Order: sequence, then C-alpha cells, then structure tokens
Amino acid sequence: MKGHETKMARMEDILNLPVQDPPFTEFSAAHITWVKVEGGRQGGDDIALIPFSRVDDFVKGESSNEECPASFRIESRRKRSEGSITKPRVDGYLEYTLYWCSYGPEDYRDCESGLGDGSNFKPSTGKGSRPGRRHMMRGCLCHFTVKRLYTRPLLALIIYNQRKHVDKTGAPCHGILDQDAVGTRAMYAPRISEELRQKVMSMLYVGISMDNIIQHHVEVVQGHGGPHNRDDFLTRNDVRNMERVIRNTSHELHIDDACSVKIWVQRHQKHVFYFQDASASEPFILGIQTDWQLQQMLRYGHNGSVASHSTFGSKKLKYPLSTLLVFDSSRNAIPVAWVITSTLAGQDIHKWVGSLAERIRTKDSRWRLNAFLVDDPSFGFPVIRDAFQCRVLLCVWHVRRAWIRNLLKKCCNVDVQQEMFKHLGWIVYSSRSVPNTMHAVEEFMEVFVDQSAFMDYFKSHWSPYIESWLSCIRSLPVAGPEPHAAIESYHRRLKYKLFNDQHASFWPRIDWLIHTLTTEFHSLYWLDQYTAETGYLSNLRDESFSTNAWYHALHIPDVDVILDEQNLHLAKVISQTDRNLAYTIWNPGSEFSLCDCRWSSLGNLCKHVIKVAMVCKNRQVARPLLAAQIYRQTLLSLLHNPPDDPVVLDHAILCATRLQQDIKGWEDLSSSGLLQQLPPEINSQIADSSLLLARPH
Repeated sequence: MKGHETKMARMEDILNLPVQDPPFTEFSAAHITWVKVEGGRQGGDDIALIPFSRVDDFVKGESSNEECPASFRIESRRKRSEGSITKPRVDGYLEYTLYWCSYGPEDYRDCESGLGDGSNFKPSTGKGSRPGRRHMMRGCLCHFTVKRLYTRPLLALIIYNQRKHVDKTGAPCHGILDQDAVGTRAMYAPRISEELRQKVMSMLYVGISMDNIIQHHVEVVQGHGGPHNRDDFLTRNDVRNMERVIRNTSHELHIDDACSVKIWVQRHQKHVFYFQDASASEPFILGIQTDWQLQQMLRYGHNGSVASHSTFGSKKLKYPLSTLLVFDSSRNAIPVAWVITSTLAGQDIHKWVGSLAERIRTKDSRWRLNAFLVDDPSFGFPVIRDAFQCRVLLCVWHVRRAWIRNLLKKCCNVDVQQEMFKHLGWIVYSSRSVPNTMHAVEEFMEVFVDQSAFMDYFKSHWSPYIESWLSCIRSLPVAGPEPHAAIESYHRRLKYKLFNDQHASFWPRIDWLIHTLTTEFHSLYWLDQYTAETGYLSNLRDESFSTNAWYHALHIPDVDVILDEQNLHLAKVISQTDRNLAYTIWNPGSEFSLCDCRWSSLGNLCKHVIKVAMVCKNRQVARPLLAAQIYRQTLLSLLHNPPDDPVVLDHAILCATRLQQDIKGWEDLSSSGLLQQLPPEINSQIADSSLLLARPH
C-alpha cells in the first residue's frame, strides 16, 4: 500500500491541507498524497483531507487491496451535535469513526492449536473476541480513523494509524504476502463483497432457489478459471444466511407508519439523498437512491437523458410516487431514484433536486446530462436547468396515454376515435400558433358534443389543467414519441407490481411502499441488467417487460414502411411475423398517431407508430417540431421588428446566437431518438437572422 507522502505538518495546520478527491468511483490510500503529523496525539500518523461524502468510496477502495484483501469494520463510533462545543479544536469532530481490518486486532491463529497464552492484543474499545469470528482473527493491526470535522462538516480527516496489514511482530498476517495464509481463505477478504451480497439478495427476491444460485455461481467461477477472491468461495451457508435475513425482514418497523419510515431512514442513510418529515408547515419528502441505482445513473445518464415519471398512485397510495428514469442501450427505462412526497413532486423539486445532482457529481465531477424530460407542468424548470446544467424537454406521454385510453373506453366508433385523437393532437400543436388555444378546446368540445362520456371525463379531469399544459408546450421543446414507449413500459411494470389486490391493505402505508421498491421491484431491474450484460439467467426474465416498443421499432426495416409523402393521412407497416399482413397508422409522424394493431388497441404506444415516426423524421416529411415552430416565430418577429436601442439589439444578437447553439444541441438529441429532426430551413433562418441583426440599421 504505497501512497505518496510529503513533509511533516503540525495538527494545527490540517485545514491548510488540500482536499483530495480522486477521479475514481472507488479509491484507496495509493491514490492519496499523505502528510505525516508532527507531535500531538497523532504524531507520526499519516493524514489527508477528503470530502466527507466520499468516505465510503475510500473504505471500499482500501478493502480491495490486491496484496492484502480485507474488510474494514467499524470498531467504534462517536457523534456530537452542532453547537455542543464553544471552542472546538482544529481536529474536533462531529463524527468519529474507527475502522479496523476484520483480520484483527485479536490473534487466534495459535489458540486454535491449543498453543496460545491468552495474552493477545485487545482493541482499545475493550471488546473481547467476537462470537463466530475467532477463525478470522489473525492479529492484524491495520486501522484508520475518520473524523468529520466540526468546523468544516463537508470534509473528513483521515488519520491512518497503521497502513500495513501486519501483526504485532511486524510480519504480514494475511493476504498473499503471508506464507502461512497461502492456500487458505486468509489469502482473500474475510467476507463476501457488497456487490455479491447485492447479487444474491436480488436473486432471492426474484424467486431464484438456493440450488440454482449455487449452480449459477459455480458456472461463473469456472468461467473465469477458478477461485480468485473471497466471493468465489460462496457457500450454501452464505446464501442460507441471506435467506434468513429476507424471511425475518418486515416492512413494518413500527406500528405507526411515520415512526416506521423514520427508523428505515436511520438504518439506510446511504440510500437517502433527501428527507423531510411532515409538519404543520412542511410536506413529507423522501428521496431514495440505492448504490446500484447511482451506478446506473452515472453510466446511462452521462451524456444521456433522465426522464420523470411523476405522481404515480395518487388515488391509491398514501402519497404519490415519482421516479427518475434513464434509458439503457436497449432503450429500456431503468429507475435510478424514487421520490415520495405528500404534495406534487414538481412543487417541491427545488428542495431535493440539488441534493441529487450534488450526489452524482460527488461520485464523478465529469458527469454531464444532455436533457431532462419532465411530464408535469408543475416542475420547476429553471431549478432543473440550474441543478443539472442541461436542456429541459416536455414529455407528453402521460397526456397521450390518458387521452387514448379513455377514448377507447368511452367511444366505440373507431372512425370517431381517430378523428377525436387527431383533433386533440391539433389542440396541442396549435398552442404554438393560435393566440387563444382555449378556443380550439371549445371547438373540439362543440364538434364532438355527442360523445358525452368522453366529454364528461375531459371536463372533469383536464379542464382545470389544460391551460397549464398548453402554456408549458409553448415554452419548452417537446420530446419525440420514442421515449414514451420506455416510460409506458416502466409504468405498466410498476402498476403490475404495486397494485395487486392482495397488497390493497398495505397501500396506505409508506413503509410498505419503500420496502417493496427497494427489495422486490429493485431486484427485477437488477436481474434485467445482469442478464443483458452477462447472458446468464435469461430464462428467468419477464419478457413482457424486458423490452419495449421503442426497442422493437429499431428492428423493423425501413422498407417495410409504406408511406405516401404526398398524402400523410395514412401509413402502413408490414408485419414482421406475417408478411401478408400490414398494419395501418392514422395521422403518421405525430405524437397522436393511432395503429390498428392489438397492442395499440389496448391504449399503448406500439412499435409501428414509433417506426413510422422515425421514418417521417428521417425523410423530414413530418410537421416541424413544436419547439422549432415557436423559435422560428420568435426569430422572424425579431428580424422584422429589430429594436432601436443598441443595448437591446446586442442582447437580441446574443439570444439569437444562443438559440442557434441550442438547435445544434437538439440535433444531437434528435440523433438519439429524443427529438424529431428539425427542418433544414430552421437552422438557416436562425443563421440568417443572426447576421441580419448584426448589421447596422
């Protein structure tokens, strides 16, 4: 374990040390420049400052030492409350944690042979031997202390008291450097890793038997040439212990739901990125993100997009659930964070979105998001832009799904369904060009006044909110239909898992929702990703949710799309299973297209609609993107009526330049399927406008 060291420093100078934040997901002592302390209680020890939020990453990195694999346990911990000390020392702490290698400090190597004298070293806390772990104790003295500084709570002072994995004689006591450990488990870490524990627990939660887990593990170990670390020695007893944990775990940690939630939060602090308990003036807010979800957000969100799935279960659950999703390489939506709040998630997003963004950047400062897709007009768009420094797009999947499913339910005539859905789409599109869009809404209600069942639904559910939706459409670019399918697939899976009638008695409890999400539901997505990456356990995947219409649309050849560019009322897609069958798509290229296939007739977005939208986009025969329409209108208005004030004119030129850069960014999003391609005249008009505005008048 060779880290960099510099000259000795006095403890009084520790706040002048640089804060080190290595650009790795996990890091060890070898990645840090250490300073020797001169004098004081820590005289001669190595010290360094790191962000407190990265302490767990350091502990994991230290446990992965190739020469001496280890597992550091918390030997002792102390905490202080803020304001409890009037004159804190420079190294005074809010939290003090002592980590010790699990192969020590006691030494029972000789005791098991009956040769020990019972005088082995005991830890400073006074703890004796730990039941069931005598075989692990080999006298290792490697340990370090972490102090969360009282005067600077965002920083952690690491004091490495003994960096080598040696016993009291100074000899290596485990790992490959210990000759006595060669050929035994002492060559490896004393416990299975958190990654393997997560894997086995997930397999148990999705219903895989212990025999199948062990058989799969043996295949994996044989596949990489035999045992290389502690994880490769997984035993039936390990799996049985985890089975016992699951069996004895209940969502109800307290008879009172609010108390139960608080207990869960205290026990799972590393999975909570924001918590605010309900009070007379403040709503309940709980933001959850597991380590695995964080990894997926880092992996698929970087230079990608995050989409919101908000206000789920507002009629059945005690508090609605909102989810943040990323899209993997197969265009499937993966939940990377859950937010449970007693109000609409968008109303309080300013409270938790900053904490989530900071959590991500703490792990990887280079992480960048291209776009954030919102599905609720109440979201604070400026707050999202500030937190993630990205574009914000409006995703109308919720509107489309609600309208089409109620049309199919409340209107029996197929031709009328098509016309009504097309007209609803026209209302959305006209929000860009019609001064008073509510006139278009009133016209729609007059034309189809005989469809009383749907009109009653539309008036009661959408009249109070339609203006806010249309106002949002006027101000934000709108995402294309491709991500709708992935979000819909997640929505169906969540509904299938939570709203089983056998769980109805638990719906009013928040602790049940938290437990189900973080165990069984979380494990379903872990299995999907594990199977996709390794090819193992593919027979256990639920194929009805493992892929979606967006993914299937990518596998339909362009030649199987029959599109008359002179008459865009209809399009046809040849079936991939029956070449004699062709599906008809009405109003092609729009977010409000309809298909006559069975999947679409159930109110879902089908692969045929998405494929036709892709072809229309590539051939640039669909109507311009909603966002492009409003930008063109704004720029042309600015061009025809240039301001006289030179300061205002300079500002207008700057805005035009920024718009041109935004359009370029949208082209990048379009290539990933998130936006429709922009007609070429949009870019040219913006460029011309910038030049014309720059000329002297």
